[in-house]
Amino acid sequence: MFAHAVRCLVVLLLPFMMMPAAVGADATTAAIGAAVNAGADHTCAVTADGGVKCWGVNDRGQLGDGTTEQRGAPVDVSGLMSGVVAVSAGRGHTCALTTAGGVKCWGSNEFGQLGDGTGAAQLTPVDVVGLTVGVTAISAGGEHTCALTTAGGMKCWGNNVHGQLGDGTTEERLTPVDVAGLTSDVTAVSAGGAHTCALTTAGGAKCWGYNALGQLGDGTTVQRLLPVDVVGLASGVEAVEGGVLHTCALNTAGGIQCWGANWSGQLGDGTTTNRLTPVSVIGLTSGAAVVTTGYQHTCAQTTTGGVKCWGDNISGQLGNDTSGLQQFSTTPLDVIGLAAGVASVEAGSVHTCALTADGRIQCWGGDDYGQLGNFSAGPRTIAVDVAGLAGGATTVSVSRWYTCALTAGGGVKCWGRNDSGQLGDGAQGYHSTPTDVIGLATGVADVSTGNTHACAVTTNGGVKCWGRNEYGQLGDGTTIQRLTPVDVVGLNNVMAVSAGYFHTCALTMDGGVKCWGRNSNGQLGDGTLENRSAPVDVSGLTSGAATVSAGGMHSCASTTTGGVKCWGSNSRGQLGNDTVTWQWVPMDVSGLTDAAAVDAGYEHTCAWASGGGAWCWGRNDQGQLGDGTILDRSAPVGIVGLTTDVTRVTAGWWHTCAIAKTTTCWGANWMGQLGNGNTNQRITPVDAVGVMLSAVVDAGNDHTCARTRSGGVKCWGSNEFGQLGVNPGWIPGYVMGFGRLREDLDGNGVVDVHDILMAAGVWRFYSPVCDLDGNRVVNIVDILRVARQFGQSSS
Repeated sequence: MFAHAVRCLVVLLLPFMMMPAAVGADATTAAIGAAVNAGADHTCAVTADGGVKCWGVNDRGQLGDGTTEQRGAPVDVSGLMSGVVAVSAGRGHTCALTTAGGVKCWGSNEFGQLGDGTGAAQLTPVDVVGLTVGVTAISAGGEHTCALTTAGGMKCWGNNVHGQLGDGTTEERLTPVDVAGLTSDVTAVSAGGAHTCALTTAGGAKCWGYNALGQLGDGTTVQRLLPVDVVGLASGVEAVEGGVLHTCALNTAGGIQCWGANWSGQLGDGTTTNRLTPVSVIGLTSGAAVVTTGYQHTCAQTTTGGVKCWGDNISGQLGNDTSGLQQFSTTPLDVIGLAAGVASVEAGSVHTCALTADGRIQCWGGDDYGQLGNFSAGPRTIAVDVAGLAGGATTVSVSRWYTCALTAGGGVKCWGRNDSGQLGDGAQGYHSTPTDVIGLATGVADVSTGNTHACAVTTNGGVKCWGRNEYGQLGDGTTIQRLTPVDVVGLNNVMAVSAGYFHTCALTMDGGVKCWGRNSNGQLGDGTLENRSAPVDVSGLTSGAATVSAGGMHSCASTTTGGVKCWGSNSRGQLGNDTVTWQWVPMDVSGLTDAAAVDAGYEHTCAWASGGGAWCWGRNDQGQLGDGTILDRSAPVGIVGLTTDVTRVTAGWWHTCAIAKTTTCWGANWMGQLGNGNTNQRITPVDAVGVMLSAVVDAGNDHTCARTRSGGVKCWGSNEFGQLGVNPGWIPGYVMGFGRLREDLDGNGVVDVHDILMAAGVWRFYSPVCDLDGNRVVNIVDILRVARQFGQSSS
């Protein structure tokens, strides 16, 4: 206890001790960035005092911290605490330009891209041979590097299989060589994926190297071992930027032209047609100050300090809060929250970063390797608040990769994955924050989410569904996908609805059950295996049902007499009748006579008793039955520790949660869906941190959500598609250590110690165990409690 108290006191008080005296606006600034550069899957920044910090993937040592450990927040580059003026991040290596005009590189080196004369990877910076002085600019490409000398000449080294070094050969070089014909009169250099470009003193652009998609801009697809002129750009160019497979230039009038690969619209000309010569970016024929190229997207900083991006958006790298399968834009879009105040912008492979005028750094897009520097897209192992739903929800429903909530005003809002239109907003773009379901702003009594479709019960007893519909699961008499809600045929007396994997069931006001959709396993319960695009009665359940639940390929209902009946697939014993035989009509679950309700998961089922006990049965390889084993069960078994006080159990895909004296979860936990602060599998219940006693809890595939007693919604687990309702990186978020100490950096709606830790770059010291009151806010209450523990422990 004493050690715990001391550790928490340090955690809670350290950021306050680190805060500078309040002497104006600058006193609230954490680290200040002087420059930022995005590599393929890592990012680096030069601080105001000339140091270098990097974060993201580190498998080749490209972060320069002496390890190969991936970093989700900035770490110092070894030996470069000061004296650096620029940094350039490539695919697996990084280089820095010192104030003395020297070049140091680190990371991957199999092609000699570090320029140290060896082919050995380096985990810390090494000098580039012959370039310890006399360099004014550097650029790290895919597997090669180039530098601009004080004499205006260009030198390159590394991989040369496509002639990207420009020395007239295809021989790799372990040390710098001159670019033929460019030993003077060069003002800027840019190394792309496997090609290179330069800007001359005359304002012309020249490129060389790989050209299969026209990225050299010479009107051909012929590989070039020597520099060639870009068609139409012999003068008037202010900057040139080589991407992986495309290139862009900024002209002196502030216009942007691009050429090369365009399958995701990265050229910004309104098409997806590859271009062998420059084309103008729509809407940016003037007013641009900076252009930057990523893998399949491009961004620009405007003269007013705003940022626009276009091209691929599958990871949210355009920064407009939409992402998804094959999502892209062929014309520039405004980046949310960055309409002004930006000093520079840098595009990586699938992420983008911006440096603001006051030295802060914001990043957005893919975060698979921590390249955003703020743990944005990674799974959350403890609950986070859903943005915009504080005190305004009455229930929440969780599906595989998206979530919906019923608001206090009777409306429906959904967020997360949307490729099948399951968010009901009339489009198919993903959303990381709740969006209104069209036509359901009021008048809704309940909502249920299936795999890729959702349904709602209206206050007049009707049912509306939307999303995927190839099996008729929307119940509108068709198999047509719907992006907005449609009426289910013939239902006007419904009190509850449950959307399953590819089917749906409803409970009528007279206790009957009707189902529709896919029926390959008998999950509709009508005695057949025929799919149905409109509701059919479940055999033997035209009355007497109390609740209904549609699972993966099976369905269940609790009866008014306390029994439970299930039907459909039974390969893992999920019907609970002591067999593994499929059933096309309802069968009694063994031994249950006091059930209050039932919930069907993917291949397991749970029920709870009016007396407060609970049982589960079916698949159990992840411990989702909670009986302390991983053995499948074809009949109900009790859940360890949950013999009383249970008011709800929810069966997800691979995990289960319950509300009893606390909110508890068990089963699979690879994405933190149990909410206990780690990713360890549990075969018995554990408390969800920061949720305490919720009013409603619902488990999905690899995330979980709960409605709090105050009407807010909290979610935890995977956030790959924005299903937690917090920014997964699709809009700009501050890099740890490069924010402001008094802003809500973690997006939980409260400016607290978490935000101070993030801004100060000391988040790594934080431990959830210090949030003693479990409200997800480390505040003065926690400080007082820790201080009290400290006093008790030391007395």
